[in-house]
Amino acid sequence: MSNPTSQTPRPNVCGHVLGFGIWVLGFVTAIVAAVPLEAAGRAVGFRTADGRAVAGLLFDAPTRPAPAVVLVPMLGRPKDDWEPVAERLVEANISALAIDLPATTLPPDAGELQRWHEPIGAAVAYLAGRPADVRTMAIGVAGASLGANLAVLAAASDPAIRSIALVSPSLEYRGVRIELPLAQYGARPALLIASVHDPYTVRSVRILAQDTSGTREVRWSSAPAHGTILLTRDGDLVRQLVEWFQRTLAVN
Repeated sequence: MSNPTSQTPRPNVCGHVLGFGIWVLGFVTAIVAAVPLEAAGRAVGFRTADGRAVAGLLFDAPTRPAPAVVLVPMLGRPKDDWEPVAERLVEANISALAIDLPATTLPPDAGELQRWHEPIGAAVAYLAGRPADVRTMAIGVAGASLGANLAVLAAASDPAIRSIALVSPSLEYRGVRIELPLAQYGARPALLIASVHDPYTVRSVRILAQDTSGTREVRWSSAPAHGTILLTRDGDLVRQLVEWFQRTLAVN
């Protein structure tokens, strides 16, 4: 009778295969973890008409040339706030270019704040200068809070901006008034988004929606938030924002 402890052990093929698979999975996971969070977008730079540098994060649509949207944050928040929206736009085959405001705090000179819309115009010009990647007659702008007011100022004087979406806009933000600029924007379409728990924004949106120069649509949210934070708390607004640009920039 043989002693089972003296038998030559057979190779554990399943164990080796499993171990190799775990090693490969760990290796791939390590590679993925090493990729920067901004891998979906790439850093770009350009300048305003007076030479000021503007940094942006560009998300390219998979099939180009494609429509494109400039994304403008709220005061004190970075362009990265727009990354989830940019990714959804790309899924809809719309390129996105997120930019920062000129500073994280308001300038002491109110006249300087009136010029903060100029980087938006520079971003639009940057996109329009890439006809192989961007449909130059299909560029929109989305802004949040102060970024929304600045988007209206930029669009009022730039016919290249074909559609705008304003998240938590104000009739007046430290002297930046938008009733007249929205009227000057004319027949081009504007989407107005606000939380019903944001009193001044609610009042502002209701007044702005009365502008009869062109299409003015409103979306209300029950989430108690403002600006880009509202978009993070109400995912359905992101869907509606993407659908708005699909429709108004004529995405095929």
